[in-house]
Amino acid sequence: MIDKMWYEVGMRGMSFFFNGSTVCKLDDKNRFVIPQSLRYGLVEEGKLEFFIGLGLGGCLSIYKKSDIEKMVEAFKKKQHVAKYQKFFTLFFSTLHQTSCDKIGRVNLPQLLKNAAKIKKEVVVAGVMDKVEIWPKEVYEANLDQAFSSSGDDLKKLTDEAFSLLSETEEEKKEEEKNILDSLLNSVKEPK
Repeated sequence: MIDKMWYEVGMRGMSFFFNGSTVCKLDDKNRFVIPQSLRYGLVEEGKLEFFIGLGLGGCLSIYKKSDIEKMVEAFKKKQHVAKYQKFFTLFFSTLHQTSCDKIGRVNLPQLLKNAAKIKKEVVVAGVMDKVEIWPKEVYEANLDQAFSSSGDDLKKLTDEAFSLLSETEEEKKEEEKNILDSLLNSVKEPK
């Protein structure tokens, strides 16, 4: 049934995006199962290969190979800016190229597990062009915070996000630059 769905999506010209979330337990070898619907989205040129690395907000992210290539090109433009060197070193030295076994298990490197403070359970969440891996406790705390406040925070966040749909090309480029700068600044210089 899923194969038919992918064929129909391709025939309609709809672009793929990751969505949904699942709680997964790590086994004794630090492996977890990536849901099948998310694995399909990671396949490129007939191969299921991807990268696991640092993501925004303290999570880990699973990046498609083609997206890493785009990131490298964008980061190369800033490679000689001193304030980004620490980030580049941390990001690329911990970036892990991998794949799944036949049942969809992927090994989470201990270094990345420690970086994200993951214990035994993770939430695997599809988020547009990547898959995020969150410690279950952090993901649930973020949800609780968003939904338990007076509603103003969630309303503001939602309103701002949907306003992105009406931005001009110039505003989009500025926003992309701000996101890149924010990502690069997320690793602060030691005091």
